[in-house]
Amino acid sequence: MAAAGLGVKAAPFTYAAHALAAVAAVLVLVWCVHFRGGLALEAQNKNLIFNVHPVLMLIGYIILGSEAILIYKVFPKLNHDTAKLTHLILHAIATVLGAFGIYCAFKFHNDSGIANLYSLHSWLGIGTISLYGIQWVFGFVTFFFPGAAPGVRRSALPWHALFGLFVYVLALATAELGFLEKLTFLESGGLDKYGPEAFLVNFTALVVVLFGASVVVAAVTPAHVEAPQGYAAIPVS
Repeated sequence: MAAAGLGVKAAPFTYAAHALAAVAAVLVLVWCVHFRGGLALEAQNKNLIFNVHPVLMLIGYIILGSEAILIYKVFPKLNHDTAKLTHLILHAIATVLGAFGIYCAFKFHNDSGIANLYSLHSWLGIGTISLYGIQWVFGFVTFFFPGAAPGVRRSALPWHALFGLFVYVLALATAELGFLEKLTFLESGGLDKYGPEAFLVNFTALVVVLFGASVVVAAVTPAHVEAPQGYAAIPVS
């Protein structure tokens, strides 16, 4: 998966990804807490329940999942088994938080008498979290426990990495649809189309695009141009 021919290292893109992740996390919290009134799992104002959804999906699911992807590039000299375990754990936490974020969206809809699963955003959301879970189980069984034969692991590794990036990009696309859908609903309800909240939501979505692009580029470029690193080679015996 390393694009060694590009002649660039992953490090600048990992720095950019972390900076953009911090900005995106702050922006989504400002939106949901300052503009939308806060976060709650139980409240008379059901919108507070919904607010948990974008926070968890962005910070807990996409950003944490990005950290799992970048672990091999951020710490290229880290012991391979330690990096693999960290990769596995971070993805597991991201999956759980993502699933809970989806639960909060369903809870908001059910408590508010709103239909479920009627939009492309919701369809892609369910599909993406399902593929994410399948990818995690496949990685666990193949590379962690019980572990496939070395030849099988070596053959499966590039496909695992490629499919993982596909699911990641799908998650980013789903998030962008979510921002668009929510902002459209708010503007239909009277929110100023050129007001500060509308600007914040659009800007947050733009930051997420740049963040995701940084992660993908970092994932496919080598940690070192001279000696590309990332996923360690799997021994034959």
